[in-house]
Amino acid sequence: MIGTSWTHRLARLMITPFIGTALRPNHLTTLRLASGIAACACFALGTGAGMAWGGALWLASAFLDRADGELARVGNMMTRGGHIYDYYSDNLVNALFFASIGIGLRHTWLGHWAIPLGILTALALLACNAFSEQLEQRSPSNTRAYSGRWGFDPDDALYLMSPLAWLGWLTPILAAAAVCTTTLMIITWVRLRRLPLQA
Repeated sequence: MIGTSWTHRLARLMITPFIGTALRPNHLTTLRLASGIAACACFALGTGAGMAWGGALWLASAFLDRADGELARVGNMMTRGGHIYDYYSDNLVNALFFASIGIGLRHTWLGHWAIPLGILTALALLACNAFSEQLEQRSPSNTRAYSGRWGFDPDDALYLMSPLAWLGWLTPILAAAAVCTTTLMIITWVRLRRLPLQA
C-alpha cells in the first residue's frame, strides 16, 4: 500500500531518481539501522553535544525509515525478507531511542527514575508494535491499527524528537511517553483480544 502522508510523499520524491539503479531497499534499511543506533549512542551521553548530534542523526534515520519502504514499493522491490528486516530494524531503533534517552537523562530532575522510565517505554513500545502487527494481520486487508490525520501518520511524531532534543525538552517527553505508550499498549491489546479468533 502506497503511503499517503507528507513524509511518505517527500521520501517518494527523493528516491525516484534511484529507481532502476543498484540501490536497494535493504541498503537504506541498513543505513537507517546504523544511523539510528548511532543517534541513540549520542543521546545516551546526556551531553549538549550528544543531544545535538543525536538529533541530527535521528532525523536522518527517521527519513530513511520512510525512504526504504517507498523505494521497495515504487521500485517494485518488495520482498518478505525485506519487510521482516525493515520491521525488526524499526522496532529495535525506536525502542532503543527511549532506553537511550533514559540513560542520557539520568542527571536531570527525573534522577534515578530516568533509566527505568526509558526501559518501560521501550518495552511498552515493542509490545504495542507487536500487538498492532497482529491486529492488522487479523483484520480486513489494508486495515491499519492507527490511522493518521491531515497527511500525518502517528509515527511521524518521531521526527519531532530531533528538535525536542535540540531544545532540551526530552525530559518531560520521556515522562509523558512512559504513560502514553503504556496506555496505548493496553488499548491495542484490548482491541486485539476483542477480535474473533481466526479459523
